[in-house]
Amino acid sequence: MAKQPDIVCIGDIVTDAFIKLIDDQAVTYQNDQGKWLAMNFGTKLPYDHAEILEAVGNAANAAVAFARLGLESSFVTNVGGDSHGRDMINALHKEKIDTRFVRINPDKRSNYHYVLWYKEERTILIKHEEYDYHWPHLRPAETPRWVYFSSISDHAIEYHDQVADWLDQNPDVKLAFQPGTFQMQAGVERLKRLYARSEVVVLNREEAVFVTGGDYDNLHDLMDRLHGLGVKIVVITDGPDGAYVSDGQKRLQMPLYPDPSPPKERTGAGDAFASTFVAALAKGNTIEGALQWAPINSMNVVQHTGAQAGLLTEEQIEDYLHKSPAWYRPKPME
Repeated sequence: MAKQPDIVCIGDIVTDAFIKLIDDQAVTYQNDQGKWLAMNFGTKLPYDHAEILEAVGNAANAAVAFARLGLESSFVTNVGGDSHGRDMINALHKEKIDTRFVRINPDKRSNYHYVLWYKEERTILIKHEEYDYHWPHLRPAETPRWVYFSSISDHAIEYHDQVADWLDQNPDVKLAFQPGTFQMQAGVERLKRLYARSEVVVLNREEAVFVTGGDYDNLHDLMDRLHGLGVKIVVITDGPDGAYVSDGQKRLQMPLYPDPSPPKERTGAGDAFASTFVAALAKGNTIEGALQWAPINSMNVVQHTGAQAGLLTEEQIEDYLHKSPAWYRPKPME
């Protein structure tokens, strides 16, 4: 019999096919529209190697992080009735993730994305399949302490209302919201019930500006705007500058954990940070403690290919924390 989950993750699941490009077979350049990856057109290009990573995506990565950190992790998602779908369910089982709420869509394909991996960065070719999203009926014995909601297809906009309705009916369940691209594009007005219900929202600095319309150069303004939506704990990550957290009373900044070697590639660093921060809170840690855990998992993830291979156990995180330099501590924001 499945145990009562500590945390239920919600979001799309995908298989990623990583294609490692050879450094001298591509270039990057910058213009007014952003940074671009360029390769010779209409020819055959050699590549280094390919790696297939099953059962990934923001919410799937979080589900794995929670399971490795010792939480009972369950996953609400959709797969197609194909071999990729079966392989993803098997991959979740191997991570000891409860799959009773994974819905198999017999006449649909599973999500399959291609990742162009150039140096330490990646460009992802995405296609979200159009599933018929339904929130499952959870019995009292299946009700978690936390829900973690992340990236999902733009076809699922009404599904957010079902989740919000269920959260209204279960006021003791805490919500962690890590909005994906389509959720941010939907706007705060359309998803205001989720923001208002959120115990934790995690965004990077650029995303926080996009979501709130606030001032990029004023982190306090971004935090004020997110609190104004009803968010209790605001987490804003800022690349090499670390992360910032506000709980409405205190505001803290946290540096990155030092990299033991240059990053291999950066897929999943944000997911590792967000899920580890939430996991620490779910395990009874303080915000200060959660801020010390989260960068360690991000650091280790970027030492590996993909978002999950480098995810750590609690014992491993505590070992890194024990070895951390004296300056690796949260301090009040300026």
